[in-house]
Amino acid sequence: MAKHIFVTGGVTSSLGKGIISASLAKLLQERGLNVTIQKFDPYINVDPGTLNPYEHGECYVTEDGAETDLDLGHYERFLNKHTSQANNVTTGRIYQTVINKERSGDYLGKTVQVIPHITDEIKRRARLLEASDNYDIIITEIGGTAGDIESLPYLEALRQLRQEMGSTNLICLHLTLIPYLRAAKELKTKPTQHSVKELLQTGIQPDILVCRTEHPITDEIRAKISRFCNVNKNSVIEAIDAETIYDVPLLMLKEKLDVIVLRKLKLKVGEEPEMKAWKKFLGRLKNPTNVVNVGLIGKYNELQDAYKSIYEAFVHAGAHNECKVNVTPIHSQDLEDDRFIQKIENLDGVLIAPGFGERGIEGKINAIKYVRENKIPFFGICLGLQCAVVEFSRNVLKLKNAQSEEVNENAKHKVVHFMPDQLQIEQKGGTMRLGAFDCKLKKNSISAKAYGSLDISERHRHRYEINNEYVADLRKAGLIPVGINPENKLVEIMELKGHPHFVGVQFHPELKSTVENPHPLFMAFVDACLQYRKGNR
Repeated sequence: MAKHIFVTGGVTSSLGKGIISASLAKLLQERGLNVTIQKFDPYINVDPGTLNPYEHGECYVTEDGAETDLDLGHYERFLNKHTSQANNVTTGRIYQTVINKERSGDYLGKTVQVIPHITDEIKRRARLLEASDNYDIIITEIGGTAGDIESLPYLEALRQLRQEMGSTNLICLHLTLIPYLRAAKELKTKPTQHSVKELLQTGIQPDILVCRTEHPITDEIRAKISRFCNVNKNSVIEAIDAETIYDVPLLMLKEKLDVIVLRKLKLKVGEEPEMKAWKKFLGRLKNPTNVVNVGLIGKYNELQDAYKSIYEAFVHAGAHNECKVNVTPIHSQDLEDDRFIQKIENLDGVLIAPGFGERGIEGKINAIKYVRENKIPFFGICLGLQCAVVEFSRNVLKLKNAQSEEVNENAKHKVVHFMPDQLQIEQKGGTMRLGAFDCKLKKNSISAKAYGSLDISERHRHRYEINNEYVADLRKAGLIPVGINPENKLVEIMELKGHPHFVGVQFHPELKSTVENPHPLFMAFVDACLQYRKGNR
């Protein structure tokens, strides 16, 4: 039977439960254990697929086409393992399942209640991964903070599971905050005490406290927290603010978080993991020999989490190239006037980010025209590819009214159109072209050289595609389809002939970039930016 670790949070949101969960999982994985992580989100949406990125950051898509919380991206980047539909559960999905069972008569006329029906479904989901891959340890992150109304059913389910499984098979790690009051010049433990008290009111005694802090916590503070929170002193863990999220596993290793967890679960501790590959990555990340400046042109730049996987893919690719990638977020709407060149002319490369809707489209098209004509490295993802096709159609093919059907459904030349198999779909949630699809690459293309293969598979999330009626003209003019889906013949990758690096992709390569395996297309783009800088600076 798999052992379980539940990670809860207190005091405030955004403390980094996902990073702590992923860091602990990485340490346990390095010790030879088979570990996975799942996220339980308290919101009533069935999944984050219909959420505005401003609401909840990016929507992370798994290999099997699940639209999930962005924390699953952290799990995959740290563990270098795929997650799936089963790794993310929401309150909406829980209630949907229970209501469907009630409608089909599964409860035999019983009154359906939060306890036991909702909590039983949460418990079932919590243990669903046990049989899938013979996991030694399953880490479950519960979203929200202790005291939230939305989280109460999950905490009650956790209390019941702990009672059923026993304290050596299930432990609770509680992440909390120790704020520093600058006026008093001291760290305050009271918020942590109140957070634990909230958790105790639900019947859960945390086994380990991980304390986020700006300053080191003293033995005296650890002893105070131990005394008031009924937690062993050696189970009070310092999680000091780190330079990067990739420092956190080594900080937790120093705090012996993995050792404490293994002892509480009655598992063999063994020798401390060396983390050779991780340390090598950090060494390259922190000691770059070069630097490039890349513009990330999008429409959700106010919230960095909206493009979280792209930022992290640049970190991975930059470290691989021993190059610091300075990413400058540029709002696409700011590129719609005549002064847009000033904002991009000094960049070493431009990435046009994915997105939906017509806002900011013309700014993206202006930027693409400039980098195309001035031979500046270009990388377009999803909508970025579609904008590149629109720009090329207008300015090279001279189709003045060329547009995406998403922007103008009455356009004369819909060079990007609604996918035929999407026409009859009315519901928005979970109905896009989602998950991994195969792609056949053209020999000697930039993409084929980057991948080192002609057969690839990448993750998708879109409703619109390049209109194949215009592909022959695009090819003839120099915008070459170098990646094609072998089954439905959809264009997956296009490259511009005669340009040092002009690559647009319909899929989302950022979703498959990890610390151990940086994505080939990001590595190739960063290298192209580096070569451009060396030749033009």
